[in-house]
Amino acid sequence: MTASVRPGAVEVVRAGALTTVQDEGRAGLAHLGVGRAGALDAPAAALANRLVGNRVTAAVLETTVTGCAVRPDRAVRVVVGGAPCRVTVDGRPVAWGAAVHVPAGAVLDAGPAVHGLRSYLAFAGGVAADPVLGSRSADLLSGLGPAPLSAGDVLPLGPPPQAGAPPADAVPWPGAPGGLVLPVHFGPRHTWFTPAALVTFTTRAYRVGAQSNRIGLRTEGPPLERARAGELPSEGMVLGAVQVPPDGRPVVFLDDHPTTGGYPVVGVVPEPALAAAAQAGAGTVVRFVRAGR
Repeated sequence: MTASVRPGAVEVVRAGALTTVQDEGRAGLAHLGVGRAGALDAPAAALANRLVGNRVTAAVLETTVTGCAVRPDRAVRVVVGGAPCRVTVDGRPVAWGAAVHVPAGAVLDAGPAVHGLRSYLAFAGGVAADPVLGSRSADLLSGLGPAPLSAGDVLPLGPPPQAGAPPADAVPWPGAPGGLVLPVHFGPRHTWFTPAALVTFTTRAYRVGAQSNRIGLRTEGPPLERARAGELPSEGMVLGAVQVPPDGRPVVFLDDHPTTGGYPVVGVVPEPALAAAAQAGAGTVVRFVRAGR
């Protein structure tokens, strides 16, 4: 009989600009004022989990731009995926986007993103932070879930997956977008904007603003002219809602978005299109294309 492997833990050696614990998030709680959170590039997080033999629901680490470094206290299989970056174990280069063996006490360093913004570290067994409302995800807007990581933090790992079919050793990963094309369904408040503004919205180029974050992708470009003055009472906001604040420049709501808001929503970007937005850095060209026509 094979001896069981203890779950273990990882110590954060270098936290990077913003590293958080994320899983699939807290779906279905918006009526309570609780946003979903979760990995912004959900397909990348799911693929990293598959490559270490986890279920796609396992929690991972999401880094932002500068990566992070961790030290496990037991040997563990790890995948660094999402935004491409240099990966080392105790200073020796290892594969990005494929499962690597990290010995107990060795330092795994996921360096700054070469393209894109967010890399994902999946550990065999997953990050076993305490769940809050059914999810281990950090929600930066509400403060639910684990706080963003700091050097010296220690995170528990779950038990390694049971032996089964060997995980794939290499798969194609999508590249970071050179430009971002986002389909959008008009409504519910597109009539609050002039016909000329709707043409501008779906034909002119915008750029990703430097103030973008997990709450929303802010854009820079031509403002949208309002057909109606005043503001709405607060109403429910969904993932992918394109809200237009008083400066007229669209904001695409991402996973940590507020569940209500009073600025008019000109349209909604379907969820499958948002993964590319998670990897679009400041200055990336954004075009909105009307869907369903």
